[in-house]
Amino acid sequence: MTYVPILDLSQDDEVLAPAVDQVCTEVGFFQVVEHGVNSGVEERTWHALQQFFDVPLEEKRALQAEHAGDPYGYIPVSAESLSKSLGMQAPGDVKESINIGPLERPDHTLSGPDEAIIYTPNRWPASMPELKSICGAYYEELTTLSERIMTLFARALRLSPDHFDSMIDHAPSALRGVNYPATTEPLAIGQLRAGAHTDYGLLTILKQDAVGGLQVVDKDENWVGVPSVPNAYVINIGDLMARWTNDRWRSTLHRVVNPVEGAAAAVRRQSIPFFYNANWDAEVVCLPSCLAPGETAKYESVVAGPHLMAKFRRATAA
Repeated sequence: MTYVPILDLSQDDEVLAPAVDQVCTEVGFFQVVEHGVNSGVEERTWHALQQFFDVPLEEKRALQAEHAGDPYGYIPVSAESLSKSLGMQAPGDVKESINIGPLERPDHTLSGPDEAIIYTPNRWPASMPELKSICGAYYEELTTLSERIMTLFARALRLSPDHFDSMIDHAPSALRGVNYPATTEPLAIGQLRAGAHTDYGLLTILKQDAVGGLQVVDKDENWVGVPSVPNAYVINIGDLMARWTNDRWRSTLHRVVNPVEGAAAAVRRQSIPFFYNANWDAEVVCLPSCLAPGETAKYESVVAGPHLMAKFRRATAA
């Protein structure tokens, strides 16, 4: 049995809820099968993003953000260090990515320039006009899965199934295609394909290939691999969900290492994470049901959007 368990989402929510509570409390990571995501949409997105990373570097660089801290577009190899989001210093991660944000602006008036940035238009390669519709369909599929999981989370926390609905009904989530290129030279000291970090939002849905390298910290502070399971998604708790539960649920430290840590990365790796967030203006404050008698909240309340933006900017700062 692996450290990160596998849950079958075809089971009834009443059966799944206690299992979700246990794994979120003890591990913070799990994998799901029978999740309902359209396999054809998933496969088209996987291959389209793989094709995108193979276009000339000049075309990819044309999609870089125009201003530092803008969240969407192309991020070159080593331009991001995820460990910096936790205040740690580390070399840039050996990966490149394309970030894709919300497909539509919400109906409400935006609160200011930072929220407006979240709804800036996505950047698409001129040579691949189909990428927009392909990724858009996948974004919608994973939004539906995320909403199902949030209902499960509510049940697992002994709340009404619709408890979180008003706080996620215009969630500014993000889809990211990530390519970890093969390299011929050993990496710098402390350099990884993705440095140790926690995710910032509510939950992450990850599609990974079979190359390997994703690791999580277990309860004994050891790094443990997360194996690739056919037709499964890796799910993990983000910082905002941990804050909501007063750390009853774990936002677990994780990273991506080379097949042989510290050596040249001879094998290319690809993944597609989907970062599901709360509404920009959602207040995240400890759930009373997650406080034991006499216990106080570990965190002050935060507004979801500014919290996420601060984390992203820290990770991409020079």
